Amino acid sequence: MLSESIAKLVQYGITTGLTPECERNYTTNLLLDVFHEDDYEKPDNIEEPVNLEETLDELLDEAVKRGLIEDSIVYRDLFDTRLMNCLMPRPGQVQKEFWDKYAESPKEATDYFYKLSQDSNYIRRYRVEKDQKWKVDSPYGEIDITINLSKPEKDPKAIAAARNVKSGSYPKCLLCPENEGYAGRVNHPARQNHRIIPIMINDTPWGFQYSPYVYYNEHCIVFNCQHTPMKIERNAFIKLFDFVKLFPHYFLGSNADLPIVGGSILSHDHFQGGHYTFAMAKAPIEQHVILPGFEDVEAGIVKWPLSVLRIRHKDSNRLVDLATHVLEVWRGYTDEEAFIYAETNGEPHNTITPIARKVGDTYELDLTLRNNITTEEHPLGVYHPHAEYHHIKKENIGLIEVMGLAVLPARLKGEMELLEEYILEGKDISSNEQIEKHAEWVKKFLPKYPEITKENIHGILQKEIGIVFTHVLEDAGVYKCTTEGREAFMRFLETL
Repeated sequence: MLSESIAKLVQYGITTGLTPECERNYTTNLLLDVFHEDDYEKPDNIEEPVNLEETLDELLDEAVKRGLIEDSIVYRDLFDTRLMNCLMPRPGQVQKEFWDKYAESPKEATDYFYKLSQDSNYIRRYRVEKDQKWKVDSPYGEIDITINLSKPEKDPKAIAAARNVKSGSYPKCLLCPENEGYAGRVNHPARQNHRIIPIMINDTPWGFQYSPYVYYNEHCIVFNCQHTPMKIERNAFIKLFDFVKLFPHYFLGSNADLPIVGGSILSHDHFQGGHYTFAMAKAPIEQHVILPGFEDVEAGIVKWPLSVLRIRHKDSNRLVDLATHVLEVWRGYTDEEAFIYAETNGEPHNTITPIARKVGDTYELDLTLRNNITTEEHPLGVYHPHAEYHHIKKENIGLIEVMGLAVLPARLKGEMELLEEYILEGKDISSNEQIEKHAEWVKKFLPKYPEITKENIHGILQKEIGIVFTHVLEDAGVYKCTTEGREAFMRFLETL
């Protein structure tokens, strides 16, 4: 059984191109060593295509049976990553292949690297496929919704074990280049099958990789090789365009650099990008503006729930100069009438979420104005999802959400299934602890639908989740899409 499963995994490596045919015996022996097995019987034939998930499950069950690992998702993930490393080309080989293909075209290079990141099981295709995804019409265009199911939930034993593990300082965080090839531990994922492409942006060494939890097509991460905090400044705009020049088919954006409006890892300077066109990128400029000293730059307010200034020019340097000017003015800008405060008690509140892309021969930069002020009424942030929407989305509105993709928590899958049952059977939603938080929301939208059936209930819930997320984005906009909001936005632009 072990021999057959090893043979299948090796065949998978050869078929996908991870492993050259001439390394069949070498790879087989590496896998035998991981299992402390001396004997091997070559199977007569291997049925193709090999199912990677099933084959790894067979090998993991064998590892549990032999007492090599505990039977829990954390230990199984650590072990199957070690198995996949036996199939992998070395980092130097991947880099050479990438740049050889880049000489043909940047897209050919990223196509190769994205496929490798999936074939290697670094991006676990079978988990990502479980994510629920749909689109919802909104006044601002088609919004993307996803319920993220690809991050496995840790079991209680692993959580307890992680508490007992001494907190390591290597690698410093999940974005550090030292993760490449790292075996992992209970409180840090294995990264032996992880590969990084070194790039230079703004004359400094950075790394290019894909996210293991791809929320959209070719979701990539670009990170500083030094563990240094995120900062939105002139250099950040230069770096965004340096990357877009290297990979003109990709966009690249940055989370803001303040808590609440920032991303999940503010301690390590990084960007996120990919080969996908979000609703925000499709949204038109609804009001053009001419900015003194930058009359040659096309600029305007975007028709979008968040407050976005789009600037366009064929020379990216002009956009860097203008973005720096906008940022510097916004950092110090206060408009009490619009409840915009640059700082309170010495704590800064204003920053920007920038997104760069190339459209034809023109560079574009979207500057999303952010403010993280809190009040007694809104302790999590005035420009953050308000409490009435926390039953759907409570987490920060980071770069991905800003662009129009809701990354919603896994709990919603089970909750929506329960809600369908309760609505169809006319049960009291507030009587169930798991879904009582949705009771008021359901009560509000149900009258809109005269006929609710088993066939349409799922679509109705999806549509209503999309409407909630649209309101969440509106909450995050420092200037609302109203006459007063646009006037206040223009007051700021006039200060430029």
